[in-house]
Amino acid sequence: MIDPVLREAESKMSKSVDHFTAELATIRTGRANPALIDKVMVQYYGTPTPLNQLAQISAPEPRLLVVQVYDKSQIGAIEKALRTSEQGLNPASDGQLIRVPIPPLTEERRREFVKLVRHKAEEARVAIRNVRRDEIHRVDAMQKAGDVAEDEAKRAQARLQKVTESQVEKVDALAARKEAEVMEV
Repeated sequence: MIDPVLREAESKMSKSVDHFTAELATIRTGRANPALIDKVMVQYYGTPTPLNQLAQISAPEPRLLVVQVYDKSQIGAIEKALRTSEQGLNPASDGQLIRVPIPPLTEERRREFVKLVRHKAEEARVAIRNVRRDEIHRVDAMQKAGDVAEDEAKRAQARLQKVTESQVEKVDALAARKEAEVMEV
């Protein structure tokens, strides 16, 4: 009776970690990474569309991204979206390709990105703790309904706590690695 609840909780928590990992990929470091501009929203015939659905993004060099647009008539809109994004990029187009040089980060900008990493890590930890809270309430409701014995409910809560701690440790490790990557010159 309790095992499906624990499996579901672990699944939800690992999805939170996966989401956090995807969020970290969009934070700039000194190297070019296609995920950096994947989610930039472009006005495509009046509809906001992620860039990765409109173009192929590659990183042929450590400090350069190349965007191959599928619909050449949208090069101007994509260039504008890249220029106005929060990444501080200055794309250049030759009519066929958009080249996006990745400038080196200043010390101040690096510190801003570290703060952003810490903020996103805290959001991930909160999401994981919210899953734990919800599942503990479910176990309590099962206990009150008489479906689960009190000692079994206590064991389930202890196991939920262990799962929560392991997922939070994963988030902390990912955040520490990303912070080191951002601060690396």
